[in-house]
Amino acid sequence: MSRIGRKPINIPNGVNVSFIDGVFHAKGPKGESSQQIHSNISVKIENSCITVSRKDDEKFNRALHGLSRSLIANIVEGVTNGFSKTLEINGVGYKVKKQGKEIVLNVGFSHPVVVKESDGITFDVDGSNKIIVKGVDKQKVGQFAANIRAIRPPEPYKGKGIKYDYEIIRRKEGKAGKSAKK
Repeated sequence: MSRIGRKPINIPNGVNVSFIDGVFHAKGPKGESSQQIHSNISVKIENSCITVSRKDDEKFNRALHGLSRSLIANIVEGVTNGFSKTLEINGVGYKVKKQGKEIVLNVGFSHPVVVKESDGITFDVDGSNKIIVKGVDKQKVGQFAANIRAIRPPEPYKGKGIKYDYEIIRRKEGKAGKSAKK
């Protein structure tokens, strides 16, 4: 049986959850979120605890079991605390500015790049080289951060570009000149 799928999910105070017609819905202090759950998976909500079970032990249902439990746990975590990703901008003259509900990136192009907040995603700018992407939905936060990083991914020679705060850029040595060959 699935080790992840068997684990119960505790419902924190201030979070309301429901499971109606195959849709799991949660509302908490950070916002609300919902997720369609496959019909082979059943969700039981009783005394501030959520348990996920499957119909039978077929391979497909075993795979869905852990996935469904993880999705539900992420929804509960998102409406309780939210998710965030931090991006760093490295490079001479590279900077970021927040203007209302959008950020303006100067990352070596002939024009500034403007990125607007979307539904459920907000930005914070820390200094002139850090962007914090926040939201309730873990997948949307991760995808939005990846889209921002894709504007100018870090290059391996000088490390210039947009990278995650935990990311380590493997540096390459540049071309060796004529004097190095002798």
